[in-house]
Amino acid sequence: MRHFLAFLFSASLLAGCSTNNVTTDDSLGKYFTDSKTEGCFALLNNANGEFTMYNLARYRDSAFTPASTFKIVHSLIGLQTGKITNDSMVINWNGVASPRTECNENMSMYTAFRRSCPAWYQELARRIGRDTMQGWLDSLSYGNKKISKVDSFWLDNSLKVRPDEELGLVKRLYFNQLPFFKTNQEIVRRAMLLESTPAYRLAYKTGLGIKENGRELAWVVGWVEENNHPYFFVLNFETTQPGTDVQTLRLQILKGMLKDLGFLEGKK
Repeated sequence: MRHFLAFLFSASLLAGCSTNNVTTDDSLGKYFTDSKTEGCFALLNNANGEFTMYNLARYRDSAFTPASTFKIVHSLIGLQTGKITNDSMVINWNGVASPRTECNENMSMYTAFRRSCPAWYQELARRIGRDTMQGWLDSLSYGNKKISKVDSFWLDNSLKVRPDEELGLVKRLYFNQLPFFKTNQEIVRRAMLLESTPAYRLAYKTGLGIKENGRELAWVVGWVEENNHPYFFVLNFETTQPGTDVQTLRLQILKGMLKDLGFLEGKK
């Protein structure tokens, strides 16, 4: 049954992007030019299936390490296999100090997801095991499905995924259409909800990786909801200038683009 559901999922993973339902907005390019980055952005209006896009070729044809955006799938697999019992389950800190001091403690899945702590998820990967993890990647047809080491494959450029696949994934997650229990999808959606105001709700997962050429790679994937209507987005870019504060920049770019498109003010 799992494989049948996964087949249906993989067959509809892509978000239905074609040249007939894409509006290219070149004005969004200023966010990449001004920050000396190269990237793409896509926004899907779920009501009419229309895309607003910058750099369609990169969005549709290029694949990159998912970095911490893989925590979406990783968490679902952990929950589905019972390696995570719920989002309050604690995995103890391994005692190895990280420069990110907020990760140097025992923490729950909910906290580890929102803080995006690598060591917590590396331990979860070891508990899931290579064969089980590979089985789920194959069933989901997630990216190129390649595992190097079980506790680093989403970080070391072995596993790669396209931006259009990432957008399709979060759309399916929003509607409980992934081949995981509904409760598990609800848990992950709850962890992704980072901003909730009277005007809008913004849910996302970030990612930060290093490409083979040394450039830093940034992701933000998720949805913005206004008046109970979701719009799904993916932002992906890489630096061309060393020393860029990518962690700050990725959310600045995302929110700048969303505001330019009329979001985050409750007017949609």
